[in-house]
Amino acid sequence: MNNYELMVIFTPVLSEEDFKASQKKYEDFIAENGGGTVHSAPWGLKSLAYPIQKKTTGIYWILEYTGPSDLNEKLKIQLLRDEQVMRHMVTRLDKYAVEYNYKKRNGGFAVTEKTEG
Repeated sequence: MNNYELMVIFTPVLSEEDFKASQKKYEDFIAENGGGTVHSAPWGLKSLAYPIQKKTTGIYWILEYTGPSDLNEKLKIQLLRDEQVMRHMVTRLDKYAVEYNYKKRNGGFAVTEKTEG
């Protein structure tokens, strides 16, 4: 089982219910194909760096998951077929990235105040 991170940019015209349904659809797809969800983080509506399909905003969603290597090809096909998905990117995480994400989620990094001087 490998660790992966999926970033998806959905079309900005989705309702909140459609966005949650799409998240659940992909989490269920990963579970059905031998994977497991580690963490899901909806970022919400953000401005795009450049227009995609004549849209300047998109709804971002980050999913960290584990799964066999053949899962990504099946997932890619599903994402490309979905008209609500404008862009997607899957990144394989090494052990350092997994540890970093875990610490970031659980407040493992101390926030230091910047002093003026």
